[in-house]
Parts: sequence; C-alpha cells; structure tokens
Amino acid sequence: MKAAARLGLYGLALVAVFGVSAFTANAIIPEDTVQSWAEDTADNTHHREEEMNSGGHEGHEAGTASLGLGLAQDGYQLTSVSAPTRPSDEGELTFAITGPDGNPVTDFELDHEEEMHLVAVRADGQHFAHVHPERDETGIWSIPWQWESAGTYRIFADFVPAETGEGLTLSTMVQVAGSYEPVPVQPTLATTVEGFDVAVSGDLVAGSASELTMTVTRDGESVTTLEPYLGAFGHLVALRDGDLAYLHVHPHADAPAAGETSGPEIVFEATAPTPGRYLLYLDFQVDGQVHTAPLVIDTTGSSESQPSPGDGTGEHEEGEGHDH
Repeated sequence: MKAAARLGLYGLALVAVFGVSAFTANAIIPEDTVQSWAEDTADNTHHREEEMNSGGHEGHEAGTASLGLGLAQDGYQLTSVSAPTRPSDEGELTFAITGPDGNPVTDFELDHEEEMHLVAVRADGQHFAHVHPERDETGIWSIPWQWESAGTYRIFADFVPAETGEGLTLSTMVQVAGSYEPVPVQPTLATTVEGFDVAVSGDLVAGSASELTMTVTRDGESVTTLEPYLGAFGHLVALRDGDLAYLHVHPHADAPAAGETSGPEIVFEATAPTPGRYLLYLDFQVDGQVHTAPLVIDTTGSSESQPSPGDGTGEHEEGEGHDH
C-alpha cells in the first residue's frame, strides 16, 4: 500500500477519535459509547486498508461498516456535512455522497420510493428523525433543519447508488452545543404516540432472523386503516443501544396495492447482530399523517451461529441491515 494512502487512512482515524474527544467536552456521553465509536472508526479504517492491499471489496461483510457505522464503504463516502450548531438555530442540513472517483454521486436508484433516507438520532436514542432530503444537480443533498435539543447526534445516509445497485448506509456524528442530560434507556414494549397505542411482541434473538409484530390500536380498538408508507404498511428502523449500529428492516409481507389498507398488526423480520438492547422506531401512516412510535427491546438469546461481538465476520450473512 502506498505510504500516502496509509497516512491518509491513519489520519482519518485520528480525526474521528479526537473528534469524539472534543465532543465530550461539551456533552455528557457514556464512556463506553465514546470508546465504541472510536473503535468503530479504527475498525473501518483497518478494513479499508485491507481492501486496498488486496485490491478487492468486502462489501457488507466489512465488520461495523455493514451496520452503518462508517463514513465510507466500497469507495463511497459521506462528505461535506453541514448543519446548525445550536438548538435555537434554523438552517439546513446538507451533505454529499462521493463515489469511487472522488466526485459527488448524482445517480441513485429509488429505494422504498425515495433516493435518500436520512436518519438522525441523539446518542441516547432521543429525538429520532427519518426524513428525505432533496438533491441538486451537483449532488448536494439538503433539507431545512433545526435540532430539538443539545447533544451528540449520529446521522445516517441510507441509499442505493445506480452504478452498483447495492444498498449502503454511511454515518457520521454532529455535535449540537448546549447542556445535555442523557435519558436512560429502558425496555419499552408498549407506548402511546398521538393517540395511537403501539406494542411490540416476539423474541429478538441475536444472530438469527426474528419476527417482531407491531400492533396498533386506538381507544382500545384495533386500527385497520394503516395506509401504505414508503411502499409498505410500516417502516422500522432498529438501532443497537450504545453505538447505534443500524438495522433497517421492513414488513414481512408483499407490497400493498394502491388504496389498500391494513392493520392492526405489522410483522417485521430482523436480525440483531449481537446480544443486547435495541431501539426500535416504527413509522406508520393513518389518514395521510405519519406517526413515529419509539420502543426498546432486549434480545432473548443467541443462535449457535451468532458471531462474537466485534469479530467483524458474518454480520450481514443472516439478512439483517438493509432489506433492499
């Protein structure tokens, strides 16, 4: 490997590690979370160096990169990220995706009816947002933005480059100045959002595909008027508590027909890469309005084939992550 390339990768790791240290000066972040993010950066850099040495690509099997924790993967990189720095500031969140040639990508496939899915969430799982920015002709994505509260946020860009047809998730961190009091994360199998009661049932088993059933009711009655949203009756984002590793799953069912409704149950298939606690965010639509229900579930066991945490092998082979 050329010395310049090696130094560049090493520099990326140092920037990220020291960036985490700088963030903690203004926000209280659990020490194990900071350490996890630093290790993720080092792991992703190591995998990129191995790819460059071998002349190949590891794709979604490249350890933490397959769980959306890297700035770059398979030659694509999340760059030029800009956002307001204080909760009171109104502005734009902008970014670009550069390709293997180093230029901004301007050709994307539609994935669940959108070219780009942008997810933002604070380190403690609060203030989740799933939105769809617009892209200009130069490849710059933008969306009006205002942070709800101070803290360290991870933002994810979930997309499918037309050149490869393979889904990728890249992420980075953004610091929002101000006092930050993290909210403890506890198992939450039922919640109420805007008059709807949402509950999750099923066992999330680490290392194997698991069915999770979301049930939506209102005033004790089943909701059977769930409308298609992003090509399905529900959209689920799952994040691992601590490092916010990203699993993007969809209902275990055929795409709905135009005008069709459903409910009260939505069944998802998901794979937790490791034992632990997972943050679930269910988007569903009724009467043209999208609602987001936050839930928290712990894994109940592990399959015999489940890889050890951090070994970087086989994390995407069981079908977790993207359901493209």
